[in-house]
Amino acid sequence: MADTPQPRRLRELIAERLVVMPGAFNALTAMQIERAGFDAVYISGAAMAAARGLPDIGLLSMKEVKAEAEYIAKAVHIPALADADTGYGPPLEVMRAAQAFESAGVAGIQLEDQEMPKRCGHLPGKKLVAASEMAEKIAAAVEARSDPDFLIVARTDARSVDGLEAAVRRAQVYADAGADAIFPEALESSEEFRTFARLLSGEGVKVPLVANMTEFGKTPYLTTREFEDLGYRLVLFPVTLLRTATKAMETMLMELKALGTQRESLDKMHTRQQLYELLRYDQYEQQDGKLHERYGRDT
Repeated sequence: MADTPQPRRLRELIAERLVVMPGAFNALTAMQIERAGFDAVYISGAAMAAARGLPDIGLLSMKEVKAEAEYIAKAVHIPALADADTGYGPPLEVMRAAQAFESAGVAGIQLEDQEMPKRCGHLPGKKLVAASEMAEKIAAAVEARSDPDFLIVARTDARSVDGLEAAVRRAQVYADAGADAIFPEALESSEEFRTFARLLSGEGVKVPLVANMTEFGKTPYLTTREFEDLGYRLVLFPVTLLRTATKAMETMLMELKALGTQRESLDKMHTRQQLYELLRYDQYEQQDGKLHERYGRDT
């Protein structure tokens, strides 16, 4: 299994069971996701942008996101799905993006059908490109990949713009264009998730479905088991870790400012040893020792 390419591994996981994907915004959070026992990681564009002090409106370049995705993919042994926003341009740019992310070592990318500048999927004011334009982008990504297992996920934001049935129609077009999974963004009830899955399967589309369980948005808080029962195979928690981390840091900073010491908050921190264990510090020291033993002697 260790030698299985990550795109193939992600497809195997989807075929086996529901895949829960917490969102990482850097390599360290991805390592924590892996260590917690999750089978895959989502590289969240929103969380990554926030970690750089930017809103989720497509301000990060393909080069910036690809570089972070590569750090994440190399830091863990589980497959990673990268948020590639709108593909960074027209179909030829999407081809370049697909190739870049594949070379970075991720298992797949997610593309969405918003116009630029894009908006958070749970905010009003979104505008969509034509379904035919999005289909071209999907086809471009499919054609550009060298590994046929490299996953192309198509997200549609049509529910909030044109309604649920329009989202289903777009999803069918995207699946016909070669999308390997469909991601309906910002559905507003468990019944909508059920209806979307039923209508899409009624159109003969047999691709895995992705659910976004973000906080403080339009989607109610459903459990992963409920999503599975509704017919979904991947569930994303894109900004959960970032929101938790920023809240904890805010609390710590307020305490430090008020008390002038961190002494009362040590129980809220990883110890030095726990952090070193997460970072695999011993492995680096052992490798360094082996190299010194082999090559560091005077001759």
